[in-house]
Amino acid sequence: MNIGVLLTRAARRSGDKAAIVHGDQTWTYDAFDRRANQMANALRDLGVKPGDHVALLMFNGAEMLEAMFAAFKLGAAAVPINFRLHPNEYAYIIDHSESAVVFCSPQFSGPLAEVTDRMSRVRHVISVGEVDGDRLDYEATLATGAPAFDDVDVAPDDVAWLFYTSGTTGRPKGAMLTHRNLLAMTMSFYADMCRDFGWNEIVLHVAPLSHGSGLYALPNIGRAATHVIPSSRSFDARAVLEAIERYGVTNLFAAPTMIKRLVECPAIDECDLSTLKCLDYGGAPILLEDLNTAMRKLGPCLVQLYGQGESPMTITYLSHEDHVLEGTEAQLRRLTSAGTARTDVEVAIFDADDRPLPVGETGEIVTRSDLVMKGYWRDPEATATTLRHGWLHTGDVGYFDEQGYLFLMDRSKDMIISGGENIYPREIEEVLIQHPAVREVAVIGVPDPEWGEAIMAVVAADGEVGADALIALCRAQIASYKKPKYIEFVDELPKNNYGKIVKRDLRERYGKKA
Repeated sequence: MNIGVLLTRAARRSGDKAAIVHGDQTWTYDAFDRRANQMANALRDLGVKPGDHVALLMFNGAEMLEAMFAAFKLGAAAVPINFRLHPNEYAYIIDHSESAVVFCSPQFSGPLAEVTDRMSRVRHVISVGEVDGDRLDYEATLATGAPAFDDVDVAPDDVAWLFYTSGTTGRPKGAMLTHRNLLAMTMSFYADMCRDFGWNEIVLHVAPLSHGSGLYALPNIGRAATHVIPSSRSFDARAVLEAIERYGVTNLFAAPTMIKRLVECPAIDECDLSTLKCLDYGGAPILLEDLNTAMRKLGPCLVQLYGQGESPMTITYLSHEDHVLEGTEAQLRRLTSAGTARTDVEVAIFDADDRPLPVGETGEIVTRSDLVMKGYWRDPEATATTLRHGWLHTGDVGYFDEQGYLFLMDRSKDMIISGGENIYPREIEEVLIQHPAVREVAVIGVPDPEWGEAIMAVVAADGEVGADALIALCRAQIASYKKPKYIEFVDELPKNNYGKIVKRDLRERYGKKA
């Protein structure tokens, strides 16, 4: 089934219902579906075919959901891009994905123009307002398309969403999420993530639509929910709390850092949050103290998810019922876990030889289900490494207890999660080593009370160089959120007998930096 049918059917059933509220504008489901159809027709007229890729470099807004579903309906794959990335990074994603068309917010027109020579396969750039040069105007392009469109018949394993996720090599990898994957994710959401999920839901999008919030737009569209998209491009805790009260929000997805800001905001004691029945959180660990505070302040609405881009939003979950302030010792201990396997997902722990480990023993977390990606786009080697013997190897380390609760001991070997963003040190190290004075560098994550983890670079230098110069070097080449917060200078980095830098020693040495 083409995942775009979720919108087609929602419009047929609930056409007069508010679909998207963004600023002072409201789209009904009839309008949402009609505009997505028009854009699907317009894309086809521009030469986009089933199987092509369409990049979305956009701030949260109605147009992003329209463009996404236009691609789905056409049988093309959407390539949503994190708008916080550096131009070098999104130019790589656009080129690597072989995207034929790029939709962009006007703020990205200038940066895109600077990297045009690196995006040779792009045939058209469609900008939402403030069009210049050879860019196409979004509304003018949409107006060329007919309002009726028959959703393209697709195979279940045709790619619908190319989800770019950072990799240990420093280059993003495109996880190929199929129509089957996205439908399985949608059905799994209905099964586990929100109790009493019906046809009167109101979802608030406070996280980027290019990631988790966009993925969870799908089950909400499938039930004709109203999507409230704040006008602000940054997270404003007071505005979020006021929006929950104003619109009667029933569900939303947030990173733990967002939850921490919400519960620390004075407005939480002033706003009526009684309509909120499901606040799904994930993407990073949450401190037990912060979770307890959230449960006290927000009530019985929290659900934790553990997933990856390669198994979108769906491996294990800590249910509503598991979020308890008072309970047995076992119940309270479970609050530090990632919960139990999702209804339609298998999860296991393997040793280094891919042999299953018994309860209580620590190893790599693996999973298999209809949610597991098809593979990595244009990367057969990484696909073969990650998808072995029918299982997705997550690179995360953990163990199961006797009751089937998964405890995460560590993440992928080097990955840092800061503010819900996955950051791989190799990307930063590759930039820092370019400085002529830097002999060696190791980047690690250190605890941070606000962001979960902060980035630290430990540098061995042979010449004069200051922290400011190294941070400026990073700012010029990679996304701002990836630049180090701390830089420590040492004579030598710790190494093992094979000459490999031992980051474990650095984490132990600097683990209390914040």
